[in-house]
Amino acid sequence: MPRYAITTFGCQMNVHDSERMHEVLRGAGYVESDDPRAADVVVLNTCSVREKAEQKLLSEVGRLAKLKRERPELVLVVAGCVAQQEGEKLLTRAPSIDLVVGPDNIPELPRLVDELSLGAPPLVRTVFDIEEPRFLTALSVAAGSPTAYVTIMKGCDERCSFCIVPYTRGPERYRPSDEIVAEIAALAAAGVREVTLLGQTVNSYNDPQKALPRAPGASADDPDESEFAALLRRIATEVPDLKRLRYTSPHPRHLTPSLIQAHAELSVLARHVHLPVQSGSDRILKRMIRRYTRAEYVTRTAALVRAVPDVALSTDIIVGFPGETDDDFAATLSLVREIGYKGLFGFKYSVRPYTPARKLPDDVPEAVKSERLARLFEASEELLGAHLRGLVGSGQRVLVEAEGKEGGASFSGRTERNEIVHIHGAEGLDLRGEIVDVSIVRANKHSLQGELTEAARAAARSLAPAAPKARAAGGRRSLPVLPVSPGGH
Repeated sequence: MPRYAITTFGCQMNVHDSERMHEVLRGAGYVESDDPRAADVVVLNTCSVREKAEQKLLSEVGRLAKLKRERPELVLVVAGCVAQQEGEKLLTRAPSIDLVVGPDNIPELPRLVDELSLGAPPLVRTVFDIEEPRFLTALSVAAGSPTAYVTIMKGCDERCSFCIVPYTRGPERYRPSDEIVAEIAALAAAGVREVTLLGQTVNSYNDPQKALPRAPGASADDPDESEFAALLRRIATEVPDLKRLRYTSPHPRHLTPSLIQAHAELSVLARHVHLPVQSGSDRILKRMIRRYTRAEYVTRTAALVRAVPDVALSTDIIVGFPGETDDDFAATLSLVREIGYKGLFGFKYSVRPYTPARKLPDDVPEAVKSERLARLFEASEELLGAHLRGLVGSGQRVLVEAEGKEGGASFSGRTERNEIVHIHGAEGLDLRGEIVDVSIVRANKHSLQGELTEAARAAARSLAPAAPKARAAGGRRSLPVLPVSPGGH
């Protein structure tokens, strides 16, 4: 049987796209290889949000080109956002590439590889599914894992000046709510405890079926209103076995009263929201075409915190955007401290092709960008450290996701607020997929260390014989991932 290997660069959406590739290739009779050198087909699934992702791709292509010279029959595929962005140009830049395939063309992957095996020249397939959007599932990949991703929309209509996503992912297309709920129900039945809803602007969702009732708090006159809160309520009602529900990445404009009310009333919603702000300066936000002011962002997040007092907020920030002055950056630092983020992804601005910002002079020196990024991370680390130290001595409920580095006596997982917790002293227990009560005994730099409560230990021992085999075995393979960003907007 032919063998394949996939390497993923980038965000959660790319990871989920890779899972869908696993699904379609398996369905066509392929078998996964852990070693690309033993594979007949090697897929590089790419991200183009940051410049370094393209550099990593070309470096990996160069490495595989040497392997291809030894095995000319090897099929090298570049998929994802760089594939969509560059298309035919990739074949010129890297002649060792056989196939370039965009995110919307994943279902065609086996057929295209078959054409190559029959002697077709290098192929490019990067066509958006505008008229009839397709949303592939990856149930066999996710089954057995405690967590899974479910795509509810794709594309983006925001047109932020720095962002290439509208070019590489197309306009917004939404998935019918029936399909979304059915996939989540199937995942929950297979042992998945937590689902993360995915979309480029996930909270702009509107049901193409027009089957969702208006959510409490939704206003027909609010241009930022969507049906996302209504979708969350339907999932909570119709999939009661689901223990946690997350989503990424939302746009601040769509943090509406109806969504805030859903967070206050739905116990399944995790108490963590990743809400990209990008800058704390109104002048820079306007140049970024973010369509909100600092004051509007603060007002909306403050309303969320009032409704859910222990919610944890994290964000994305770009430093060194064209025209950013010291005062603009100072405004960003002050916003970080005002909001009190519990996590932060920071990036130096880099010019991306096809974006409006490419026409602006990239006038912030690289050394200044680096210095500002270091100061941003310093502020973030200070906030996170104080938060984690404040949790020592508390009790937390942790969804256990994997064994720890020490093996069977330790595990790791996350709280509802997304804090990472390492659990020690669990000898003889298999906690994967369980939600357990943990006493926090120490704060690390970016995580917590905890111990099972006696009640949790007794409960785990009593449940051990009945633990589902798939979940206890870890079920889902780990995908090789080269992180770039959370994919936020």
